[in-house]
Amino acid sequence: MEVDKLTIMRRCGLPARDLRLLDPLFVYPSTILGREKAIVMNLEQIRCIITADEVLLLNSLDRYVLQYVAELQRRLAAKNGYPEQNINKKPTLDISTEILPTERRESNLTAFIEGSHRQTESYGSRESHADYMPFEFLAMEVALEAACTFLDTQATELEVEAYPVLDELTSKISTLNLERVRRLKSRLVALTRRVQKVRDEIEQLMDDDGDMAEMYLTEKQERMDNSFYRDQATAVFSGMGIGGSMSAPVSPVCSPPESRKLEKNLSMAATSRHSSSRVSEDESDIQELEMLLEAYFVVIDAILNKLTSLKEYIDDTEDFINIQLDNVRNQLIQFELILTVSTFVVAIFGVVAGVFGMNIPIELFDEPEAFKWVLIISGVVCLVIFGSFIWYFRRRGLMTL
Repeated sequence: MEVDKLTIMRRCGLPARDLRLLDPLFVYPSTILGREKAIVMNLEQIRCIITADEVLLLNSLDRYVLQYVAELQRRLAAKNGYPEQNINKKPTLDISTEILPTERRESNLTAFIEGSHRQTESYGSRESHADYMPFEFLAMEVALEAACTFLDTQATELEVEAYPVLDELTSKISTLNLERVRRLKSRLVALTRRVQKVRDEIEQLMDDDGDMAEMYLTEKQERMDNSFYRDQATAVFSGMGIGGSMSAPVSPVCSPPESRKLEKNLSMAATSRHSSSRVSEDESDIQELEMLLEAYFVVIDAILNKLTSLKEYIDDTEDFINIQLDNVRNQLIQFELILTVSTFVVAIFGVVAGVFGMNIPIELFDEPEAFKWVLIISGVVCLVIFGSFIWYFRRRGLMTL
């Protein structure tokens, strides 16, 4: 069935800013909000509004949403005692889907699931509190499980793809491998940010008892129903008391004002006892929801640790590559130093040859073998100078070649 935003706001008691979190035209981080009549969840592919007896889902044709619906159907059927082969018969589920027009998808939601669990189970009369889970908690658990599974799948795929690329990069540094690692790191940063946001949202919800208490929609609805029935019974009782006083003689012992005063005192005492019992029960219920959230907090924290380990491996690979590049750079610097010393020695030899090549009268020119000995002595001196430089650099630890 089609439901527009205004109908959702009136039906679920939600402000417009909460519905904007579910708008596909905007990108919002993962959010879990508890309101008076509904829970707004925006977890990865699952964007839904959970009430005490139904779930309103966006993107009805998305495969992750369809998996969420199928899993929620299965758990509701198992909870109400129906076998899995009879799930499609919908004994306690009313499922209706409709493809929305493209131009209206941003302003409409699709109501997928309506659980009639309140007809089969009563919150106040359950035998085992530990085995009972309200409809909204069941829907929330399936949504958290779907989000964690989706994130864990992406993290696993990233791990399988990243480790071989990183190992290949350590053995062969190339532009192609560096580009692949850069893309993997970008995906890792984006995925880590999303996982961190889900983790922070669950942790923030666990730290706020008031927000957790707001999420007991079934219990709040039943309290409102019980209050309504109690008020009706009180009104009927008061009417009977007034009618009796009109048909019977007026008695000084019990007049209608005194009867109403007695009823008021009894009602206040019952309300006080009910409130005191609700305090202890709320604490237990909050602990129950906290344990539910803590279980998925551990799961999402494990996914975050997996991504953190992958990031550390990438950082270690980058450090290793930087060390290799530094080593190559040092070898190039040493080679450049050798070339510089060689150039200096050759320049000295060239100066000697140039001096003797000038047209200047020198007595050594009178000896036929003199110039040959000058070249030999100059070459030996240059080699000694070159060897002295190399010995000095090695002694100072500036060269390892």
